[in-house]
Amino acid sequence: MTKKFLDRAYDIPEGGDSRKLYAEWAESYETELTENGYVTPARIATALARFAPDKGLPLLDYGCGTGLSGLAFQQAGFTAIDGVDVTPEMLEIAKAKGTYRTTILADPAADPPVAQGSYPMIAAVGVIGIGAAPLSLFDALMRLLPMGGLFALSFNDQALKHPEFEGKISEWVDTTAARLLFRENGPHIPGKDINATVYVLEKT
Repeated sequence: MTKKFLDRAYDIPEGGDSRKLYAEWAESYETELTENGYVTPARIATALARFAPDKGLPLLDYGCGTGLSGLAFQQAGFTAIDGVDVTPEMLEIAKAKGTYRTTILADPAADPPVAQGSYPMIAAVGVIGIGAAPLSLFDALMRLLPMGGLFALSFNDQALKHPEFEGKISEWVDTTAARLLFRENGPHIPGKDINATVYVLEKT
């Protein structure tokens, strides 16, 4: 039986280059995730909205894919959303939705293509983990935030099997470089029986 793209994504090692898979997946990505009840974008958008000082401030949706997360942020009341992704095919679909003020193509081998301090809110919805972006992206995105900036993200079950993922949260919080505002485990992709923990951190 041929594996669907969603199953194949978890076969990519942490830090591996997933662009070829996501390029091939772009057209059917939303259908496959919707069929499996993907709820993490809405969970993160709701959590971030709870702590955002002003939902009109710029929000960077890093790893926006085809824009499902952007729609969730828009529905939660955010009005100045920019999207970044490493896969041109997915970014074109996101751009066509009209949700983002701008979309930016990133190089996964380079630093994030935005200026430090330009976004008081950054989100990485299902972006960092096994078969996706490496854990080092966590540090890169936190460094982009100004003091008091908010970082909303998720780690799914596959990532949380590896202690270094939760350890990265502790690393920032325990050194008082960040404050953990929100942490909640819940559904991620119910159709695949996968959960995820959603976090919101404030850079201090």
